[in-house]
Amino acid sequence: MKIIYTKKIFLLILLISFLTACSSSSSGGGTDDTPPPPVASPTASTLIFPEDDTECNTGVIVNDTQSNVTFEWNASENTDTYEISLTNLNTSNFSRATVSTNEITLLIDRGTPYEWFIISKANGTNDTATSQTWRFYNEGPGVENYAPFPAEAINPARGANIATTTSITLEWDASDVDDDITSYEVLFGIEATPSNSLGTTSEKSITNVTVSANTTYYWQVITTDSNRNTSNSEIFEFKVN
Repeated sequence: MKIIYTKKIFLLILLISFLTACSSSSSGGGTDDTPPPPVASPTASTLIFPEDDTECNTGVIVNDTQSNVTFEWNASENTDTYEISLTNLNTSNFSRATVSTNEITLLIDRGTPYEWFIISKANGTNDTATSQTWRFYNEGPGVENYAPFPAEAINPARGANIATTTSITLEWDASDVDDDITSYEVLFGIEATPSNSLGTTSEKSITNVTVSANTTYYWQVITTDSNRNTSNSEIFEFKVN
């Protein structure tokens, strides 16, 4: 009887030891269910070169029509890679490239206006940050005067939906390397390619433009400088509800 009792005590001790070991293992050496700390969102870069609204004349000429230009920007915080977006303003064609450094050399057309910006990205998060957008002219052979940059819509913004009204103000912005813009002509209408001219002005806006409810309108700005160089903006679109 004593032997059986001793065996029971022995088995009980083994069971307690086993349970203690399992408990210790699960609490100290098992999988940690604590979620990892969130990845910090990247911040926006500051653009350096080519500078805004200027002529780029430091590229390496490849031939009469192309040159290599090095784009530079400040490194941003919490960023692993940078995506550069570059648009040819004459053709509206754009390209993108991703790098892990804060510069990249690209082969681009000479005598051509461009627009560019940088998107900062970080591993482990979908958050991004976008820099300002800058415009520049890539220097061309023998060019003494440059056409203005295409105008940009300010009001109404591209694709805007505005409350019912009978008249609006069209407002835009434009710049020129030579700073010699003389006039703007505005084409306006309900056709996707507007042809009705609202006239020519030296201001960057036209007021009291008649509109109707439930109608989509299209407009375009033609900018002219003192040497009669011109540039056509994109065709902007908005809807009056």
